[in-house]
Amino acid sequence: MQSSLSQPEKKSRRLLIAASGTGGHVFPAIAVAEQLPEFEIEWLGVPDRLESQLVGDRYPIHYISVAGFQQKLGFGTLKVLSRLIRSIWNVRQILQKGQFEGVFTTGGYISAPAIIAARSLGLPVILHESNALPGKVTRFFAPWCTAVAIGFDVAAKSLPKAKTFVVGTPVRSQFRTALSEPLGLSIPEGVPLIVVVGGSQGAVAMNQLVRQASPAWFEKGAWVVHLTGENDPDANSLQHPQYLALPFYQNMAALFMRSNLAISRAGAGTVTELTVTGTPAILIPFPFAAEDHQAFNAKVMVNAGAAEMFRQSELSVEQLQRSVLALLEDRDRLKKMANQAKSIAVMDSAEQTARLVKRSL
Repeated sequence: MQSSLSQPEKKSRRLLIAASGTGGHVFPAIAVAEQLPEFEIEWLGVPDRLESQLVGDRYPIHYISVAGFQQKLGFGTLKVLSRLIRSIWNVRQILQKGQFEGVFTTGGYISAPAIIAARSLGLPVILHESNALPGKVTRFFAPWCTAVAIGFDVAAKSLPKAKTFVVGTPVRSQFRTALSEPLGLSIPEGVPLIVVVGGSQGAVAMNQLVRQASPAWFEKGAWVVHLTGENDPDANSLQHPQYLALPFYQNMAALFMRSNLAISRAGAGTVTELTVTGTPAILIPFPFAAEDHQAFNAKVMVNAGAAEMFRQSELSVEQLQRSVLALLEDRDRLKKMANQAKSIAVMDSAEQTARLVKRSL
């Protein structure tokens, strides 16, 4: 007689996810993994990167050592190449031993050994590229992949030989389930709120501009929540009752929803989150981003009428002051910008990407 308390059937489908480094790579991968409950998922990462903190208690992680190529050839290039070859071999062994059905990756350096190893074993690879201008690794390896999911349709122009599918960029679950949660900060209701976000690559120069410009906004009754990051030596140099400086804030969905305006870098993840929450923005692309890719991300929002963009090298304190005040005083334009931001959001990106993964395996 079969027991009514029999154990649930063991999952048989196995997927290796390769996502490492910044939140822009790791958060979308986690969002997709959460939409694949029928798979046994394991992770491929690099030691001492963000995935160690975000993934370690969710999925088993395999670590490999891999780095990006430098611009100039030299001894360093040989070292990187040697590590790449060793990483490919390690990933092959992981895939074979674990009997994985395929690989899902969100780009970056780690995707190179993951893609090469998987394809050398005849396994399918699904690559997600969140940036409007795909990175070099994506452009080179996209034709090798079974499917390439892209966050912005303009990215397809840079991937003419790949099988691309526009799915948006998956966002953290809080942006889908916690939009109505309380903010948890002591900010009066009804006051104009500006949120300042530097992104994972840091924004010391942008932070300085904001601190110098803020007094003019305080005079008009605005409050500022300034996420300074952890590497700004002057993070606590401005003190004002309407100014909150924090290294980071956990509930970004609620913060963006409450904000009237964001001043932000233009990483693909942040731009996507701004569209999902319908937050108008002044975008200041990180000037040292590879191939200036943040400017391409920013232009997606600008072209939609959801943001203004300024180059950091050309932006003065006075110009930033004026631009913010002009927007805060024009409620109709802010409302239109918010609607335009929402119009380009892909709310079910994680589900679309997960369906693409399942179709491709």
